[in-house]
Amino acid sequence: MQFENIDVSTHSGFKADERPLSFIWRGHEYLIEEIFDRWYEEGREPGSPALSYFKVRTCDGANYLLRYHSLFDSWAIVVPPQPVLEGSGRA
Repeated sequence: MQFENIDVSTHSGFKADERPLSFIWRGHEYLIEEIFDRWYEEGREPGSPALSYFKVRTCDGANYLLRYHSLFDSWAIVVPPQPVLEGSGRA
């Protein structure tokens, strides 16, 4: 998986950066219509920061996977794989 850093607008309720509302990726803003899955991943060492993952659907109907890293207070997106075009010579 390849990640790219993104800017995210969040809802802060019970805790800071509780859930994403929108994000900017490669100069385009995406509004989040739905969070349809969410999970946490603890670090391997005790006391290491947790990562939060959000599977989101944007208003244009596309699905993305976002990750929040609490130690660095940073967001990233999993870069979707590029489709292989017929006749491109790529296998």
